[in-house]
Amino acid sequence: MRSVPINLPLVRRLEAVSFRAWPASSVIYDGSWQIRLTGSHPSKRINCVVPLDPSDYGHCDVRLEKARKRFEDFGRPLIVRETALMPPQLRDHLTRDGWTVFEEVDVMTSDIANAELPETMAHLPSHDIGRFVEASLKVSGDDPSLRSAIAEIVTSIKPTLGLFTKEEVEGEPQATVICVQDNDLAGILSLEVAEPIRRQGTGSQILTSALRWARISGAKTAWLQVVSTNRPAIALYEKFGFSTAYTYRYWRKDAA
Repeated sequence: MRSVPINLPLVRRLEAVSFRAWPASSVIYDGSWQIRLTGSHPSKRINCVVPLDPSDYGHCDVRLEKARKRFEDFGRPLIVRETALMPPQLRDHLTRDGWTVFEEVDVMTSDIANAELPETMAHLPSHDIGRFVEASLKVSGDDPSLRSAIAEIVTSIKPTLGLFTKEEVEGEPQATVICVQDNDLAGILSLEVAEPIRRQGTGSQILTSALRWARISGAKTAWLQVVSTNRPAIALYEKFGFSTAYTYRYWRKDAA
């Protein structure tokens, strides 16, 4: 992972709020390893093993095999998500055992309490989950068969949330984003902009509304997660004062 000074208390807090912001349907613990599984949706964030204590690495091989069987029961490949909380001994074990990293994700934060944001919101949040999911699927181009799974995940979010949609005059959705306000932290999730109008300011408009709403709701810091290679998205977030707090990685054992 890239060298970023790590604030472990902040990592623990952001991990906790991210679990609440995008909940898995099944969560069990093996020691301090959180095993997250969701049979209805393939998202890696809700289908992975997340070690949460740097000192908990005993019997790695046995515990990974037990996790693999659980994932197999859900029809999922076993994935391990490495944050700064994962024991280095477990990382060494994965490397020796033929596992490889296949994706890195930056967790970014921004001080929105002092950010320059407009006094009014161009887009107001909705709580109509069905309508939001339909708009999100249209904008992202994701598989419509995931409709009920996405609705189930959004419905299960416990903290206060705002569902933002930017539409054309004719009602066709152009962009969507979820904002989850959890005490003084606000999570920005699933920001999508329709492909034909990307890099034309639409993402900035809807993100501005979400951050303004979060601040009105009491949030002081916003956080989000973005794939490290997604430079256009990172450039957008940096304009709003977001910077990388830490980076996590996904590991899998190749079939070979």
